Amino acid sequence: MVNNVVLVGRLTRDPELRKTTSGMSVASFTIAVDDSRKGPNGEKVTIFMPVSLFGKGADTVVNLFEKEI
Repeated sequence: MVNNVVLVGRLTRDPELRKTTSGMSVASFTIAVDDSRKGPNGEKVTIFMPVSLFGKGADTVVNLFEKEI
């Protein structure tokens, strides 16, 4: 069984690309996702989710995604 998760958020910075010793691409980035629950004082709560992608997906993300200013 495979679990699927869909996160909708904002990039906190541009994805970083690294290569493993075997040459596989690894992309790392963090997205900020707004929680549906409110904080104790009624303010919006943001969760920062670290994400890692491997292989072709990593190359695609690094080429297509960038943080907007």
